[in-house]
Amino acid sequence: MGEAVGVLLGLVNGLVRCLSLSLTRRYRTKPYQRALAWEHLSWIGADSLPIVSIIAACTGIILALQSAIQLEKVGALSYVANLVGYSLVTELGPLLTALILAGRAGAAFTAEIATMKISEEIDALNVMGIDPVRFLVWPKFAAMLVMVPVLTLWGDFVGIMAGGVFSATALGLSGKVYFEQTASFLQVSDVMSGLVKSAAFGMAITLISCTQGMLAREGAADVGRRTTMAVVQSIFIMILLDLFFTALNYVLR
Repeated sequence: MGEAVGVLLGLVNGLVRCLSLSLTRRYRTKPYQRALAWEHLSWIGADSLPIVSIIAACTGIILALQSAIQLEKVGALSYVANLVGYSLVTELGPLLTALILAGRAGAAFTAEIATMKISEEIDALNVMGIDPVRFLVWPKFAAMLVMVPVLTLWGDFVGIMAGGVFSATALGLSGKVYFEQTASFLQVSDVMSGLVKSAAFGMAITLISCTQGMLAREGAADVGRRTTMAVVQSIFIMILLDLFFTALNYVLR
């Protein structure tokens, strides 16, 4: 436990240093660093679009169907749009997107760093004077910080559209009414709340995954154990963060 905390604090300190240097432009980004950054942005963002789109569309349809079952009983079917839009933007969009990336990107981060740790490649980077945090962790952290909110926005859009199409075709609700209701009900603060959550989830996934990778010690078998621990811990921390931000939003509403 003490070692894990020490590694985590070291990563946080290194990331803060990288962010400070980037903002003050005290060093010039090397070509290989730019290439790594774009590679991570592409892999985390573009390559995740299909799975995020499918899950968001299914979630929008499920929300529309489940809410319609209850709202029909009180003659308030038009409020399906409110429930689908608000639930996706503030809650399910950020959480489901982060869960996908925890299993896809977070697991890959842990496996990569754990393999490098066991094969002493990270020690070799230190010997060559290359900061492992800047070389390995910073591109992943920056890419997750950017792409998780972007994917969340895309997932929100796809889910709302899928819910609208389903409501228009299966529930008999006018598409025009659905989208007008969604636009009038959702506020900018709701969207920003979801984006703040998603950014926090992305940072938590990266820190936990890279910390577990750095803790690998016992050979190839430890890679699998660390990867499993990283995904489980990421999901647990995301649920706690979700609870925190939801309670904070309720208090400050």
